[in-house]
Amino acid sequence: MDVKELLSLTVKNNASDLHLIPGIPPTVRVDGLLTHLSTFPVLTNEDVKQMVESVLTPEQKELLFANKELDFSLEFGGGTFGGLGRFRVNSYFQRTKICAAFRFLPVDIRTIEQLSLPKVLHNFAALKQGFVLICGPTGHGKSTTLAAIINEINLNRNAHILTIEDPIEYVYPSGKSIISQREMGVDTHSWTMALKSALREDPDIVLIGEMRDPETIAAAITIAETGHLVFSTLHTNSAAQSIDRIVDSFPPHQQGQIRIQLASTLKGIISQRLLSKINGGRVPAVEILLGNPAVASNIRDGKTHLIDSVIQTSQDAGMITLEASLAQLVLSGAISLDTAKSYTAHEEELMRMLG
Repeated sequence: MDVKELLSLTVKNNASDLHLIPGIPPTVRVDGLLTHLSTFPVLTNEDVKQMVESVLTPEQKELLFANKELDFSLEFGGGTFGGLGRFRVNSYFQRTKICAAFRFLPVDIRTIEQLSLPKVLHNFAALKQGFVLICGPTGHGKSTTLAAIINEINLNRNAHILTIEDPIEYVYPSGKSIISQREMGVDTHSWTMALKSALREDPDIVLIGEMRDPETIAAAITIAETGHLVFSTLHTNSAAQSIDRIVDSFPPHQQGQIRIQLASTLKGIISQRLLSKINGGRVPAVEILLGNPAVASNIRDGKTHLIDSVIQTSQDAGMITLEASLAQLVLSGAISLDTAKSYTAHEEELMRMLG
């Protein structure tokens, strides 16, 4: 079985993901739903092993079998694939058998408007310094939103954009900016070393693919404190939870200092979900927190339980709650009420907005 054929079908079917798991046929995720490619036979362990090894370098193959999992990016362009895009791949073992998950990343980076995101996100692309977080569950468009903002900077500003990713996802076109993209394990050996050397590389904007530990978080905040614009992602469900996650990742004796640093640098948090539309496709529901004096004060004082209230009372400034975003999507006919209910933690508030 040829993995290139399956990757081509993934693109053709407008799927976001391809799963190769022994015991079932190749499986794709379209508009959030998994579907077996029934024209293909059930995969054997040897099938998956052969397909995964066909896209690995000798070094990657050695790492996969030594560590039992591997993240890497796969070019889906040039003469072989027709320049359609890239895949972010995670290969792993389950029940002693090799598996792989391929996430498709289109070659064309869509704009904020094309992604149906709020216009206020343009404000983040205009910032000169500070700390911006994009949050949400895995597979809900964080990387795509981040790429839209970064590419807007790339096309409109003379800046040095430095990205540290594991692996590199979107590749940016030529623009007014210069871009240095560093991939973990390929261009650098560790997050710690990459972040330590970042300030010596004369960046204006730093993209940190994911904040995985206190060291990464502390480095991101420090880089923002020194007058740079820093973007990163977190797997959290809301703006308030993101702030708590950052602070709680540190020992109690350091949390006060982190609150002070975060309060002074945080410019915004975008928390998003991708929802199935009634007429097919997916659309984002977005909670947006903008850094202002009230937000900074609540962060400093450890009163993150008040953050939701600040968002609710600051909609004129461009902030929006997830419930307000869901209500807009229901009222516009984009999503069903049941879909909205399944994504809200405050159903009474959602129903009040829907009248």
